[in-house]
Amino acid sequence: METLLPAADRIARLLKDSGRTLAVSESSAGGLIAASLLSVPGASAYFRAGAVVYTRRARVGLMGITDEAMASMRSSSEPYALLLANTARTRFRADWGLAETGASGPDGNRYGDPAGHACIAVAGDGFERVITLRTGSDRRIDNMRAFALAALEQLEAALHARPLARPA
Repeated sequence: METLLPAADRIARLLKDSGRTLAVSESSAGGLIAASLLSVPGASAYFRAGAVVYTRRARVGLMGITDEAMASMRSSSEPYALLLANTARTRFRADWGLAETGASGPDGNRYGDPAGHACIAVAGDGFERVITLRTGSDRRIDNMRAFALAALEQLEAALHARPLARPA
């Protein structure tokens, strides 16, 4: 967790200073993204919600994403990560959405992605970015940390790419 805290501190400062908010949806990171952001004092100023969307039941129940909405995509993919980021942002009325979905290990997922595969998306303020990360490792805990750190890094880069002004 300590490796995540510097990025979480920088993100918290950017969001608090701009008056912007964030919602998180994660799966293979297992809550580490939300935990790191919530470890910063004053997180209630910018953190709207976080969901660990690890199963179909969680996807439907927490995010309201139906099987019909998933008909043309699969989990652990860039389109799905972007759907999760936008859904989190909209569902929890946040300015920004951050999502991670993948396979932490030690085995790959049922779609043929290896352990260490994750898709990460950031959406907000007319901005969308999605990446695929492959760590090359089957070490579950190491991958969870790597996914969380990559997600925080992508969010921080997005916040710097979009000058943040206080909402009117």
